[in-house]
Amino acid sequence: MAHVSVTIGGRAYRLACEPGQEERLEALARAIDEKITDLKTSLGEIGDQRLVVMAALSVADEAVEAQQRLAEVEAQNVELRRDAANQRSQMTRQNETTGAALAALAERIDALTRDLAGEEPGGD
Repeated sequence: MAHVSVTIGGRAYRLACEPGQEERLEALARAIDEKITDLKTSLGEIGDQRLVVMAALSVADEAVEAQQRLAEVEAQNVELRRDAANQRSQMTRQNETTGAALAALAERIDALTRDLAGEEPGGD
């Protein structure tokens, strides 16, 4: 287990974390400390416990908003994938129709070529 020393709200804390997660924990602690500092600036001295609660509520609000945005993006992604599948299906049908039309045209050209080849010269 790794340990990290961080400062949040002017107090130092020694926290344990999984090895390799030290930088992430330090970044999270900095984000919380910045949130508390911003709240102190805007609300004044309202007590450490209230500041921590306000910071926690603020972070929770941001997390909920991020989850909602993620859900919206995932729904849009599903819709876009469905649209793309429909377009691929439509293109496949169009390609099949075009291929059939080209095959029929090729057969007509072959038939006309055979008919013309069977004509006698000068048979206008």
